[in-house]
Parts: sequence; structure tokens; C-alpha cells
Amino acid sequence: MELETSTTLWDALRQVEDPEMPVNIVDLGLVYGLKQADGLVEVDLTFTAMGCPAADMIVDDIRERLLRAPGVRQVSIRVVWDPPWTSARLSQAGRDALEMWGLAV
Repeated sequence: MELETSTTLWDALRQVEDPEMPVNIVDLGLVYGLKQADGLVEVDLTFTAMGCPAADMIVDDIRERLLRAPGVRQVSIRVVWDPPWTSARLSQAGRDALEMWGLAV
């Protein structure tokens, strides 16, 4: 079964929040790439900082949520550091959420 990458998988990723910030990983701009074929979903992901204490938890949550999607049999997550994450990658929804929490972005 082929998935609609632009809907099903992105919606699953929007359910994954960074436990240190009240924003999902998509609106934080942490997802650098997403593709799927033949039941394999590949995610290129970064973090806001190297040594992120929540990295393992976020990766596990990504894998768990994507595996719930119909037709997904395997998830491969690659952590990348280039280009480095900056606040310029935040979506407007991400900016709004962080500003509501009193964080300057």
C-alpha cells in the first residue's frame, strides 16, 4: 500500500513533540527529509543542539508513530547535522507556540 507522504506521514510526525519545548518536530523544523517506498519510511532529522538529552526519546516516538501508519513496515531515521538547525527553520505555528511560552525567537 502506497502512502500519501504529504498527509499521513507528516501528520504522524506532527504528533511528535520535543519534550523540552511545546512544539512538534515538524513546526520546529527538525525534519530535513521524508520519503517512503515499499513499506520503508526514511526520515532525515536533526536536533536543535548536539547532545540533545531528549534525542533517543524523540527518535523512539518518531519510529512508533510512523509504524502505526497503514503500509509502514520499517522506519529508518538518519540524524544529520548539516545544515545546522537554526530558528529560521521554525514554521509560523512553531514561532507562535514558542512566543506564547515566553521564548524569544
